[in-house]
Amino acid sequence: MSKQTFGDSHVPLSPAVRAGDFVFISGQVPVGMDGKVVAGGVGPETEQVIANIAAALKLAGCALSDVVKTTVWLRDRDDFPAFNAAYGKHFPSDPPARSTAESRLMIDIAVEIEAVAYKPL
Repeated sequence: MSKQTFGDSHVPLSPAVRAGDFVFISGQVPVGMDGKVVAGGVGPETEQVIANIAAALKLAGCALSDVVKTTVWLRDRDDFPAFNAAYGKHFPSDPPARSTAESRLMIDIAVEIEAVAYKPL
């Protein structure tokens, strides 16, 4: 099985890695095109994170509909309902498997999400 990387980052990681029929998306944070964290709390942050996931998936020829698993880290478990509302809009049917945990994150953000997609070559 071959491994292929996609995209660049200012830190030592690849935004997307294809290994066979699976595409792994590194943890995405709510940073917009301007390089700044979006304002407004967990709802807008979740929207930006999912947009960033979609962009990384596209680099590898995938879409959100190919996502089979996500892992989510929330800064505050009290944000879970607002997070779910924003997240659910992007996976209205047959959502991926998901794990969600409360965690201290590496920068001052409310949410980080990584994803695994399945798209046979």
